[in-house]
Amino acid sequence: MKISIFTTGGTIDKIYFDAKSTYQIGDPQIAHLLGESNVTLGYSVESLMRKDSLEMTDADRALIVERVRAEPANHILITHGTDTMLDTAAALQAIPDKTMVLTGAMQPARFHHTDAIFNIGFALAATQLLPSGAYVAMNGQVFVPGKARKNVDAGYFEAV
Repeated sequence: MKISIFTTGGTIDKIYFDAKSTYQIGDPQIAHLLGESNVTLGYSVESLMRKDSLEMTDADRALIVERVRAEPANHILITHGTDTMLDTAAALQAIPDKTMVLTGAMQPARFHHTDAIFNIGFALAATQLLPSGAYVAMNGQVFVPGKARKNVDAGYFEAV
């Protein structure tokens, strides 16, 4: 099985420059993290954009849907900012016969204390095991669009 990984930016790839939280979206971190974790599964990584998900537009989501639809692989992992990943997952639901899992992080992958490593590993496993559909894998749970939300105050995703 080969998994195609698309990156879109978000906190997972952020680089912070000062105490006032000035940042930019840096290079995708997922290939580095998978390499450090000795992942031997076949995968490819393609960066689609480097955006904070709050800045994503409907045109950006359409590009993600178009690229995923055109991808020959049936197992897709997408790193995405957490604020609008459920919106993107909802847009992907129209694609049949593919398992598409979105994940991200509440703290950048470059931070010593980050949820990125766990979330990526969890999402990689979910991508291999779930049936066709669009999902969000965060905080040790799998969510479907329309039945989850990001609890900003608590700092995690939850079912609704």
